[in-house]
Amino acid sequence: MKEYDLIVIGFGKAGKTLAKFMGRQGKQVAVIEKSSRMYGGTCINIGCIPSKLLIHDSAKQRPFEQSIARKEEVTSLLNKKNYHKLSGEENVEVIDAKAHFKSNKVLELHFADGTAEEMTAEHIVINTGAVSNVPPIKGVIESKHVYDSEGIMQLTKQPKRLVIVGGGYIALEFAASFGDFGTEVTVLERGNQILGHEDQEIAAMAIKDMEAHNVTFVLNASTEAFEDQGDEVIVKTSQGDFTADAVLYATGRKPNTDLGLENTDIELGARGEIKVNEYLETTVPNVYAAGDVTGGPQFTYISLDDFRVIKDGLVGERKRTTENRGIIPYTVFITPPISVVGMTADEARAKGYDIMEGRVKVSSITRHTIDDEGRGLFKSVVDKKTHQILGATLYGVKSDELINLIALAMNQQVPYEVIRDTIYTHPTIVESFNDLFNVSE
Repeated sequence: MKEYDLIVIGFGKAGKTLAKFMGRQGKQVAVIEKSSRMYGGTCINIGCIPSKLLIHDSAKQRPFEQSIARKEEVTSLLNKKNYHKLSGEENVEVIDAKAHFKSNKVLELHFADGTAEEMTAEHIVINTGAVSNVPPIKGVIESKHVYDSEGIMQLTKQPKRLVIVGGGYIALEFAASFGDFGTEVTVLERGNQILGHEDQEIAAMAIKDMEAHNVTFVLNASTEAFEDQGDEVIVKTSQGDFTADAVLYATGRKPNTDLGLENTDIELGARGEIKVNEYLETTVPNVYAAGDVTGGPQFTYISLDDFRVIKDGLVGERKRTTENRGIIPYTVFITPPISVVGMTADEARAKGYDIMEGRVKVSSITRHTIDDEGRGLFKSVVDKKTHQILGATLYGVKSDELINLIALAMNQQVPYEVIRDTIYTHPTIVESFNDLFNVSE
């Protein structure tokens, strides 16, 4: 049986970064990846990088086929770059195989040629990510025109009509992208709201803007079946039938735990996620889990922080944990993007805060005349008593960059006056913070 100091299962952000670090500490490391298409993890191959590239290109009015070709070129380049960066490390071995637990610390590797071997390590990290949650809808498997988020990005011909089942963030990003490419997009949401967790004034603006770009929203729509009719697919719902050239089901992702965990003492949570403590250690000592497989926020930057937590647990002082990450911002990459950190005004009031609010229309910012993009609204929320920033929702160009500055201020407990009175370069979008944080009751 082969023995290592560290085995990482999966080539995701946390695992590859930890493998490289530990290898440079002189540890013998094995990284197990079942698919060469996934070198580097979900983000660069089938997630945020290719999807955001399509969003960028659609907003620039580039042809669909050209953008798909560029997406393939970029992901292939990043995939190879990630492989060579890790396989080139002196103490790191990248192994193409499917890992299966035989016991708490023993793995059986299954290779493409039908052979198998066993290995063990002092420390094991499970970094296998998540997979699409296939909805229990009749015809979802049999249809030739129904795709998940990975499959829809493999299309080489632009669909004229696209139906998206689900109204979450992934659904909206694809709706915005295909809508800007010129595809007629219909979003089927089984609930009665789109962007229901966001500031409702901004949500309404974003929905209106998307509707002006070839996107139609159908609420309270329960999808019942998919039926192929030649080159078309009929989507049967409680709100009637819809005909499309392609269907995307964006009904969430679930932890990828197809690892033989039943042969171990590793426990799963109610949503199928691997249970971990604040140090990301599973219920088996020295076996860790990181990234989407833990059921936490499915962001690459969370996976990167998972690396920091595990690294500190292995070679540091165990001071960094999942409980002291701080406030985490996020962005919905529609066009323009919605970026959020902390609470909305309604959420702050519901928690008993006495607040002050700021608001700036993007159309009032000088920079918008240069960018030729005046859509959007920025909003801030401040605690009147402590002068701490409680949250912000930024809907507008470059909000995905700006939100990080506000998150930094919140995590460092910087009073809002500092952000308000900072001297910013001109002409920029960020100088709007002088007005955004000139708050009032």
